Amino acid sequence: MPGRVFITGIGIISAIGDNVAETLTSLIIGKSGIGKNTHIESQYKEIFPVGEVNKGDHELAGVLGINDIREYTRTSLLGMIAAKEALSDAGLTDISKAGTGLISATSVGGMHRSEMFYKDFLNNHSKGRLMNIIHHECGDSTEKIADILGVKDFVSTVSTACSSSANSIMAGARLIKNGKLQRVIAGGTDSLTLFTINGFNSLMILDKNKCRPFDDTRSGLNLGEGAGFVVLESEEMVIKSGKKPYCELKGYGNACDAYHQTASSPEGNGAYLAMKKALDMSSLKESDIDYINVHGTGTQNNDLSEGKAMLRLFNGKVPPFSSTKAYTGHTLGASGGIEAVISVLAMKENILFPGLHFTTPIKELGMIPVITVQTNCKVNHVLSNSFGFGGNNSSLIFSQS
Repeated sequence: MPGRVFITGIGIISAIGDNVAETLTSLIIGKSGIGKNTHIESQYKEIFPVGEVNKGDHELAGVLGINDIREYTRTSLLGMIAAKEALSDAGLTDISKAGTGLISATSVGGMHRSEMFYKDFLNNHSKGRLMNIIHHECGDSTEKIADILGVKDFVSTVSTACSSSANSIMAGARLIKNGKLQRVIAGGTDSLTLFTINGFNSLMILDKNKCRPFDDTRSGLNLGEGAGFVVLESEEMVIKSGKKPYCELKGYGNACDAYHQTASSPEGNGAYLAMKKALDMSSLKESDIDYINVHGTGTQNNDLSEGKAMLRLFNGKVPPFSSTKAYTGHTLGASGGIEAVISVLAMKENILFPGLHFTTPIKELGMIPVITVQTNCKVNHVLSNSFGFGGNNSSLIFSQS
């Protein structure tokens, strides 16, 4: 069938692992990466736990063979590591032989370095270190990733809050389906910053303990950082190479209910429409979905809204689901890419990953997520949700090829 898009490579770095292998191990043994913040000096470091990558900037640069980190933000370094792993995993050594693009997503960009500039400016009453602000904009990390991968045909950046990475994957698939490119490296990257810690605290949605998505006692999210990328290739490229892809990107959908700047609509209208569009594109039935990697932030609003949307779409018979944000924290613009990789792993290994720290179903929903690792499952179709501020909601469906 023409126009099919396949995933041939995956790469990831987060609080639960520096690569795919480490990530899978953590998911299987139920190891959460949520803990004390050590890389950012914040007045809240003893109050709000985070999902922090266990390497400083110099260590991340060392992994990439970079000696001088002045040109690189933490967001860039995380993205470069995950994207390089995805490209290597796809077995691609010369990407100049076919039209190849990069679509990278981020929400904070180089904000962490900008905060250094601001502090320096206030303390010294000077112009500050310009090197800490010229890498602020979101596209800077994308350019750095493109440079290290050697991508020149098409480079673009997506920033739609927490649905950014899912939208980058959707955009990449559309380019391939319309014959503009033969392959696209798509995903996203974000680092922890004072801006996001303070910002989410001002919204009063940070949990002082480890988050408990879809639990009745949930009281907020834990912020995280990391990067996740997938290599998308056309059916023509897959056939020509003879490689066996991980899976097919069977369907996707985006919907914006524009209910509120930060809150989801109480009825979950945007979430329902995004999932419904993805399902319609895939030509699958509701009963075909074997697992849902839910957005599941652990906030009062999101989990209730998303739960209502799932009950509506699946007519009360919701497939097994869980939120892996209890492992990684909410990685904002990177979450869709990270959770796409985790969704692919669920299919590859035929494993359902549990929602950690769950004890009590939400009264209004009565829904119970996967609470223990389930192996030897037949996972043919996975639905992955990423819902962003402003009601920008996106869903992806991955299917065994």
